[in-house]
Amino acid sequence: MSTSLPATAILGAGSMGGAILSGLVHPDVTVEGGIRVTNRTEQKAVALRHGGVTSLATETDPAANASAVTGAKIVLIGVKPYMVIDLLREIAPVLEAGTIVVSLAAGITTAAMEEVLPETVPVLRSMPNTPAVVGLAVTGLAAGSRASDDDVALARRLFACVGEVVTIPEDKIDALSTISGSGPAYVFYLIEQLTRTAVDLGFTERQAATMVQGTFRGASELLAHEGLDPAELRRRVTSPNGTTERAVAVLEEGGLAGLFDRATAAALARAREIAAGQ
Repeated sequence: MSTSLPATAILGAGSMGGAILSGLVHPDVTVEGGIRVTNRTEQKAVALRHGGVTSLATETDPAANASAVTGAKIVLIGVKPYMVIDLLREIAPVLEAGTIVVSLAAGITTAAMEEVLPETVPVLRSMPNTPAVVGLAVTGLAAGSRASDDDVALARRLFACVGEVVTIPEDKIDALSTISGSGPAYVFYLIEQLTRTAVDLGFTERQAATMVQGTFRGASELLAHEGLDPAELRRRVTSPNGTTERAVAVLEEGGLAGLFDRATAAALARAREIAAGQ
């Protein structure tokens, strides 16, 4: 299904901004007016000059950010959180009325962004996760006080180029970060641990990786294909009085559910500390 977007700028096309850029240059996506990106160094900028992308470096062009946003309808802010407000002050004078500014940074509220931008500029916060690199992100999207339903719909259309989009109130975005934002790390950690267990059972590293990674990938695909509740799929694998039932019982006895509750609570507490500048 093809997607059409208006002129888009990505300021700070690092890992996440670069992942979103890869979705925008997909053959099924048309960006009318072009894509403009900025980075600090010319070395990084050169690497992104393909597929019709205008890539600028602030070290060789001090006005790169202002040039990139001039005429853009959507501006993604991909710099580090501590740099966001200064960057917004820099581009504020050249933003056209109605330009949608979307932050990719954690901890910077829409209120803080609105304070330094013209009243005619709507603001949103987003929280994509790392599977954006392969087009399978989950992105949380929260609107600021000036963003209309049409603004949110346009931002959703952009982030849909790299995966699924969940629209939430801003007060839920830190909680979302503990699930989908940090979630890939939880999955990778489980894969690490199950791989170690497989090696302890006598399999080679390569065999263990094949078994564990293939199992996680296959289970995820099966879940997506069947469209059933994961608990139902788990029950179908778990024969009465069988080996899987015994293993799951041990996981339950170990308090796995409570462990996830405590882990996400710790992540949420840290997200709030970061938002408070700690």
